Amino acid sequence: MKVVQIYTGCIAHAAYYIESNGEAAIFDPLREVQPYIDRAAKDNATIKYVFETHFHADFVSGHLDLVKKAGAQVVFGPTAKPGYPAIVAKDGELFKVGHASVKVIHTPGHTMESTTYLLIDENGKEHGLITGDTLFIGDVGRPDLAQHVVAELTQEKLAGHLYESLRNKIMPLNDDLIVYPNHGAGSACGKMMSKETTDTLGHQKQVNYALNPSLSKEEFIKQLLTGLTTPPVYFPQNVLMNIKGYESLDTILQRGKKPMAVPEFEAVANESRALILDTRNASDFAKAYIPNSINIGIDGNFAQWVGEMIPDVKQQILLVTDPGREEESIIRLSRVGYDNTLGYLEGGFESWKKAGMETESIKRISAGEFARLYEEEKPLVIDVRKKSEFDSEHVVDAINIPLNQINDHLAEFPKEKHFVLHCAGGYRSMIAASILKQRGWDNFSDVSGGFSEMIKTPVPRTDYVCPTSML
Repeated sequence: MKVVQIYTGCIAHAAYYIESNGEAAIFDPLREVQPYIDRAAKDNATIKYVFETHFHADFVSGHLDLVKKAGAQVVFGPTAKPGYPAIVAKDGELFKVGHASVKVIHTPGHTMESTTYLLIDENGKEHGLITGDTLFIGDVGRPDLAQHVVAELTQEKLAGHLYESLRNKIMPLNDDLIVYPNHGAGSACGKMMSKETTDTLGHQKQVNYALNPSLSKEEFIKQLLTGLTTPPVYFPQNVLMNIKGYESLDTILQRGKKPMAVPEFEAVANESRALILDTRNASDFAKAYIPNSINIGIDGNFAQWVGEMIPDVKQQILLVTDPGREEESIIRLSRVGYDNTLGYLEGGFESWKKAGMETESIKRISAGEFARLYEEEKPLVIDVRKKSEFDSEHVVDAINIPLNQINDHLAEFPKEKHFVLHCAGGYRSMIAASILKQRGWDNFSDVSGGFSEMIKTPVPRTDYVCPTSML
């Protein structure tokens, strides 16, 4: 049995490909399915099944396109109610993939249909666990997402189910099993995942707080719910797309890959409610950009920040990209359900500039310039990093407004008084800057390189030590 982890770092996602004797199965695939089809073709294998561990919140799965393109059957765990043909498996049911087997282990908790799949090789040896969001490396799936779709499923109820699933279904299994989770560090589906993407179950029993056998159910629930941040607003919308179904990626690409010359792009922007999304890097965007566009750079956690900052997945979008990166941008938008790209600016931003069209810019200053400004004028400093980053270390007297919360705290950004924005490296602060400019703010500067550059200069900082009560 061949087991391959296919990891996509920009959304901290792991899909899995297994193959045995000319048959293959895919677990939790991304929206673009051609790489899986190509992999099976390389092995002269037929994709027999697509196994889903649950209805995902942080991405739109590619299972329906694999049904159409590869003839595979979709398998969900017990209690799942998909809005399209699929096998809803029984707890303990076995599925043959070549000479290997996949055993269904129903593990509710992250969601009620959450299922772990036990991989059994050709010799009958239990090899590994594809755990979805039930068990991560160093963490477990958060239990507060399903309640945004089904109100009576409180986070406390789901946490209790997860406790029982881990104790009764996962922990009794062999220590030498390899744990294959759906996500790694950086995903919003957990709170303290390791950067490692596989481990043995035995080692996780030793180091993963959630598998501590001495924890009572009440203690487990308390630990699991402590420190959860607000989930991104697009999560419930992605869940519904995965439950009900969605358009093929081919259809989305056909619609979105429409080159628009400057006059057409301007007309569509003026006549529709489309958002102009500029995916260039922060430095290029700051120098000049189309008025009212926002910047979320493709070379960062693009899909996650699109999901955080654009509330409605149905939002129509016009793209400004570096030439040649149009399709990549459309695909990465579609991964998180943003399927309504209307087209892109042909020739990129340079074509807009060459046409003599109006542009705007954002003032950026170096860390050295900030240090001088800080000493001479003591400007208001707004740090848009996460609270945990801010609490670790920050500029004296700075205030913290995390990027994903700025729309709820706009009143705290002064319009008349100059202020300075920064994040860790300049990526998130440019997103914030573009949104503020779009909303009418203009009297501010962004620190190029962010806090990582500021700590190299003599800018007054404060070290913050978490009180014991918060640990």
